[in-house]
Amino acid sequence: MSPRQIVLNALKQVMLNGSSLSDALPPLLAPLAPRDRAFAQALCFATLRWHHQLEALTGILLSKPLRAKDRDVGLTIEMGLCELLHLRTPDYAAIREAAGLARGLGKPWAVGLVNAVLRRAQREGAALQSAINREPAARLSLPGWLLSALQSAWPDDWEAVGEALNRQAPMTLRVDLSRTTREQHAASLTAAGMQPRAHLAVASALTLETPVDVAQLPGFAEGLVSVQDAAAQLAAPLLECRAGMRVLDACAAPGGKTLHLLESAGGALDLTALDVDAERLERVRENLVRAGRRARLVAGDAAVPGAWHEGGPYDRILLDAPCSATGVIRRHPDIKVLRQKSDIAPLVTRQAQLLAALWPLLAPGGMLLYATCSMLPQENAGQVRDFLRAYPDAEEAPISGGWGRPGSPGRQILAGEQDMDGFYYARLRKT
Repeated sequence: MSPRQIVLNALKQVMLNGSSLSDALPPLLAPLAPRDRAFAQALCFATLRWHHQLEALTGILLSKPLRAKDRDVGLTIEMGLCELLHLRTPDYAAIREAAGLARGLGKPWAVGLVNAVLRRAQREGAALQSAINREPAARLSLPGWLLSALQSAWPDDWEAVGEALNRQAPMTLRVDLSRTTREQHAASLTAAGMQPRAHLAVASALTLETPVDVAQLPGFAEGLVSVQDAAAQLAAPLLECRAGMRVLDACAAPGGKTLHLLESAGGALDLTALDVDAERLERVRENLVRAGRRARLVAGDAAVPGAWHEGGPYDRILLDAPCSATGVIRRHPDIKVLRQKSDIAPLVTRQAQLLAALWPLLAPGGMLLYATCSMLPQENAGQVRDFLRAYPDAEEAPISGGWGRPGSPGRQILAGEQDMDGFYYARLRKT
């Protein structure tokens, strides 16, 4: 199967069946040679990243809309437009390959249509780009509801955020500072032919100029280094864990923050990693085994402690709450397609339920860190304000630092700021 056919199959699973790209793409890529795999992944990510723009262009270029049953033809056109506009494929090759892909759809008329549409796009590129630029949703390739939400929440920043969401995220590493220093590991990476640079706002973070397979990373197999965005690396230091503390990592999978919590105290924590999905807990186990760390793994719903809590309070709780994930779109462009406006209210309700269920488990004087990878205020500062009003024994433990901006309460990072994902953090202390 050709790389482009694999991309089309992955796009159909995401766009037509609602599958996540992280589930759909890896098994399809597995049989490909490394070079073809890299191309297919780049094309798939780019087509999803620019889908709303490509869909708008397709609407302009077609004399009449495609029927629902011909959505595969529309995706083939979008792939061709993506190669013409956003990848380095020569125009002639992009058009030829898209027409060849259309030939395999079993719809003879589609070949001529795809060819004609892409040739028109090639001829009228400047005029089409001008038309797209007049519509912010198409220019930034955002669903209308998300564009409106960002404009409302961040009236001075929405355009920069939209542009950031369309840039490829960097490969950022977290160094285990309990076992080595960032400088020492940077030297190991440099000796291996890589180009690391220290992140200015996060002491454990190194960013690679060129992404590599994790198997090539010195120290990865031994747990000296892990892959994690710099914004996500802020969670463990904010909780200020000390050796001997009893800690709960709620919603723990895939385990990056679990491992970082253990690293922050040299492994000397009584830590429970909880997740509602038993299969995803295996990812947590894999991370722990790789690094030689230990934690208690529990499958259960954090909103129903009676089903899993063994008694006794926790000194620290990390609630990495389920959210809209609008802050990590540059890493997961399928969120633009899969997330809907109607999803937000149920997520806000779920977050409030989790906070209410976990708060009684926190020891007096203990601290809960509420975290999301969202940029929507109703999931973040609004959620925490409501909680503080409802719980008189809760107070904010303010966060300061050379990153993000005050969230009143908490602290917000917008996607792209200091080349980080969009994250929100608020610390709540029990009085």
